[in-house]
Amino acid sequence: MTLALLVAYLLIGAAGWLLGWLNLRHLRHNAGLVPEGFEGELDSETLARSAAYTIENNRLDLIESLAGTVVLLLFLFGGLLEIYDRWTASLSGSFVLRGVLFFLCLSFVQTTIDIPFSLYRNFRVEARYGFNTMTPRLWLTDLLKSLAIGIVLIALLTSGALVLVLLSPYWWWLWVWGFFAAASLFLMYLSPYVIEPLFHTFEPVDAEDLEGEIRALLQKAGLEVSRVLRVDASRRSRHSNAYFTGIGRVKRIVLFDTLLERLDTREILAVLAHEVGHWKRRHLLKRLVVSEAAALLCCYAAFRLMDAGVLPPLLGMESASFYAQLVILGFLLSLASSLLTPIASFLSRRHEQEADRFAIELSGMPDALASSLVKMSRDNLSNLHPHPLYAAVYYSHPPVVERVRGLRKES
Repeated sequence: MTLALLVAYLLIGAAGWLLGWLNLRHLRHNAGLVPEGFEGELDSETLARSAAYTIENNRLDLIESLAGTVVLLLFLFGGLLEIYDRWTASLSGSFVLRGVLFFLCLSFVQTTIDIPFSLYRNFRVEARYGFNTMTPRLWLTDLLKSLAIGIVLIALLTSGALVLVLLSPYWWWLWVWGFFAAASLFLMYLSPYVIEPLFHTFEPVDAEDLEGEIRALLQKAGLEVSRVLRVDASRRSRHSNAYFTGIGRVKRIVLFDTLLERLDTREILAVLAHEVGHWKRRHLLKRLVVSEAAALLCCYAAFRLMDAGVLPPLLGMESASFYAQLVILGFLLSLASSLLTPIASFLSRRHEQEADRFAIELSGMPDALASSLVKMSRDNLSNLHPHPLYAAVYYSHPPVVERVRGLRKES
């Protein structure tokens, strides 16, 4: 069974690398073609920069993926998990404290592995193409804040879950699921006021006419938000975006300052109408329900598999702690989720199409939404020629050329 798991993991990884290679080959072949709907907005220099940017990012992703694969293979199939499990057992005799240390140390290792890739991506790739505006000091500050938040969350969530395991040995799967579900909802409320301001400065949109038009658009949609804010995204990157954050009474619209600089009022309103579409069509709620249902199923499966004692032999181990078995379960879950990626991507693209249609109905400006997508694709050096198979498997949004073509037909 160990060999079968290893082969399955390598086959899934190889399939992903093959799709990535097909995507880059397709891009190189079509890099000089101006897509329909982008005429007059792109020149040969921009197309060349877009292709080079995509290729360089994909190469870095491939190297990072290979590095992660090597580490994972050594850890799971090279015996390091068993060694690590014994080492953490020597740190504490407390079931709860040992579990916290087990997952904190793993988190530190993952962060350490990620650091060189983050540095290279930000200060070489992003800087080379004019996107990075982050200083080394700001990068380090963000890293330390993220580490601190991660330590607090891992300690609280892990200790809380393990206490429930101790208190209810036969029903812990249900209580742990409920605990994590409640914690997720609490963080959705808390994040806009406590976590996000640690990294960004949020200010009210300073253009009164724009804020008035935004609120009029939201009122037309029957949606109330607490605030419409401008975020200082340009301190870190020149990429642009807009998003909703929070739930319930703490819903907020956040606009990147880079977006406000590049789009006109009609385009901004069209982008926001698309985001409103996600809310009104209850896409966030549907995803939350599906994810929580899947989480409940996973918790129950974890209980049954751990109770049956079938997990350690999967990796050739005679025994494994509760925490090591959770790692094995996480690996199995990653294999399953990889196989489900095309389905998740397809459903996500359907949601995006529904949000586009809602934006057209709400704003009546399909041309403005199309032009905003063209500008953001141009300014962000997006890949305008993804391989159809790669897009079908991995793209959470329809390829932007397809979206623009569909919107132009509605104009």
